[in-house]
Amino acid sequence: MTDSRIATTRLGDDGPEVGVQGLGCMGMSFGYGPSDADASRATLERALELGVTLYDTADAYGAGDNERFLAPFFAAHRDEVVIATKFALSIPPDDPTKRIIRNDAPYIRRSVEASLDRLGVDAIDLYYMHRRDVNVPIEETVAVMADLVREGKVKHLGLSEVTGGELRAAQAVHPIAAVQSEWSLFSRDIEAGVVPAARELGVALVPYSPLGRGFLTGSFANADQELTADDFRRRQPRFTGGNAEANAALLDPVRTIAEAHDATLGQIALAWAQQRARAHGLPVIPIPGTRRPTRVEENAAATRIVLTQDELSALEPIAEKVSGDRYADMTFTSAGRE
Repeated sequence: MTDSRIATTRLGDDGPEVGVQGLGCMGMSFGYGPSDADASRATLERALELGVTLYDTADAYGAGDNERFLAPFFAAHRDEVVIATKFALSIPPDDPTKRIIRNDAPYIRRSVEASLDRLGVDAIDLYYMHRRDVNVPIEETVAVMADLVREGKVKHLGLSEVTGGELRAAQAVHPIAAVQSEWSLFSRDIEAGVVPAARELGVALVPYSPLGRGFLTGSFANADQELTADDFRRRQPRFTGGNAEANAALLDPVRTIAEAHDATLGQIALAWAQQRARAHGLPVIPIPGTRRPTRVEENAAATRIVLTQDELSALEPIAEKVSGDRYADMTFTSAGRE
């Protein structure tokens, strides 16, 4: 495995320079069943060695536990990393299927102070609105976030799962560095409205779940049968029952292309995501999540795989054939409001 560092890009017109691939840290302490803390810490260090500088977390991941877990790593490498965290979403510990979304000013101010404390930093590099509360005008939410920038608590602003229209309304209040949304071979709904708006406004796209929450790697084929009871993928429609069986069959062209490149399925899925930058003319920084150093090496190597036009054409039909929504309740997503 080569130790070549990945290339860099800018996180929006006015954002910081980061590696062209980031690291999603949620699974290190939340969402995907049991994890090994030592292996996760080694993964963080290995990612940085490979040029991965954007580290993504949120206050909702384990009710702050993920931010606390990352704090020592950030303290040791503060000048080398770009810290991204989020507010607006909470998950009641007594009901993990429930989502509470708030975008009001008092909530935002409490959230940022709590995140700063857990992360052990004076300022958050990239602060996202995690989900949209449709009862609060987005202009009001972004105005509060802009105040945090002026106060020095936040350096750059981001939004997650917003529509193209919501992005434009937000940008009119304060520059937005990045939009984070699900984007992968299985999930391409943002290409209709969000991606064109981001390109027009000079905003970077940060795809989360670019590996289809692991399904695109072939690591599991049915969440009900193969994942632990506390793995939230068991509650996502496309990974269970008949949907999972139908979607597993869609990996055949990915497998064929992987064999041609002497690569893994996951590397081909990531190479496709990385090439969205060229296809759509804007910065694209996927944030695949992993908890193993060997996997972060594999993911980083995918930034150097270039798919041919014929290969891209073979992958093109996959998304429209996917069975099942990406969430049981799509009202919380940009696709649910477009």
